[in-house]
Amino acid sequence: MKTLRFVATLLFLLGATMPAFTDDEPKKDDGFVPMFNGTDLTGWVNVNCAPGTFFVKDKQIITTGRPTGYLRTDRQYENFIAEFDWMHIPPKKDAVGNSGFFVWADPIPAVGTGYTRGIEVQVLVNLHWIDKKSGMPTATSHGDLFSIWGAKCVPDRPHPLGWERSIPSENRAKGANEWNHYRVEGNNGVLTLAVNGKVVSKVSKCSPRKGYLALESEGSECRFKNLKIKELPSTNPKKEEIADVAEGHKSLYTGLDLSGWKVDDEAKKHWHARDTVLHYDGKGEAKDNALRTEKDFGSCEFIVDIRPPQNGKRCTFGILAAKDTTLKLELEPNGSYTVRGPTWSLESPDKGASGVKFGQWNRLKMTATDKGVRQVFLNGNPLINPKSNSRSGPTEGKIVLAPEGAMDFANLFVREVGEKKE
Repeated sequence: MKTLRFVATLLFLLGATMPAFTDDEPKKDDGFVPMFNGTDLTGWVNVNCAPGTFFVKDKQIITTGRPTGYLRTDRQYENFIAEFDWMHIPPKKDAVGNSGFFVWADPIPAVGTGYTRGIEVQVLVNLHWIDKKSGMPTATSHGDLFSIWGAKCVPDRPHPLGWERSIPSENRAKGANEWNHYRVEGNNGVLTLAVNGKVVSKVSKCSPRKGYLALESEGSECRFKNLKIKELPSTNPKKEEIADVAEGHKSLYTGLDLSGWKVDDEAKKHWHARDTVLHYDGKGEAKDNALRTEKDFGSCEFIVDIRPPQNGKRCTFGILAAKDTTLKLELEPNGSYTVRGPTWSLESPDKGASGVKFGQWNRLKMTATDKGVRQVFLNGNPLINPKSNSRSGPTEGKIVLAPEGAMDFANLFVREVGEKKE
């Protein structure tokens, strides 16, 4: 009996002195690393929004929702598991709150929009669309997955309208002013979403399947916290399955106002910041109605989307000015063009050569160096080919928007030539 009592006493003492292991104990490294340091936006790039659109408070990344745009990671990801919490704060509890988590995105937006090509993980409250014919949901606040702006994917369940959109299998998302937890896994072009602990959405055959991750601004306040990511082994995507690589382009337009630009006070009345679109109404009667950057640029690449009105009139505007000399592009309704430099002009070889689409969005890319205007591309078509042309022209000055009639502009970006890529 004494022996048994001794053993029992010894076991009791050991139990009292040894550490107790429970499920609450910190686990070993699970491979996740923070995507957000809780203090500032280090590791993130504000692509096309005003400086205050995304900010940090209480260890959260908060977007005001204005203007439309996105905040992306400063590096690309291929295969990964990302987790984060989000909460919408709409102006009214029943108002729609819209945002998103972009996956495998490009560094700058698609033509004519504030959004990127990629796969969107819907971050939404108070929206539920029903197809009247089938009675099936077409868009929900439950965690949809879908392709946007040229990306491709295949939903795990057919969409009632044939969209590339995965409708969640059940509603596990909470409403406005409540936190939700997302677990997003992307692997070899397959993307799955778990909402508050359960997988509800899936798409496959995604393209791109490597690119940037991003938080979206779209109309209302949304908050993100506890962002972390674990990278998975590569599955060797093809070149065409990889998003564009950032080259250091900086936005010239806030989406809210004309900050960073100079314009005559009278002419300013005719320039209107309309979220992603910068609109000129064509009614300015000042001596100079042009909009000029406050900053001078030397060798640079300038990107801008233009939407000339479909009214059958010539569209003329300046691109870059050195002192009083402006490089001009004249677009004719038949698609022909003339590029004019300070001492030269270059006309299109035939009608329709520019490929300009009146009434639609077009992307213009112009590069000027200390050797002159090196290239002008419109919708991918070379108006000046750097391999066969070395045109003298302005090499330092303002970027100028000088339309002679009404026009819409979007996605104004500039990159210093020779600037180190990210």
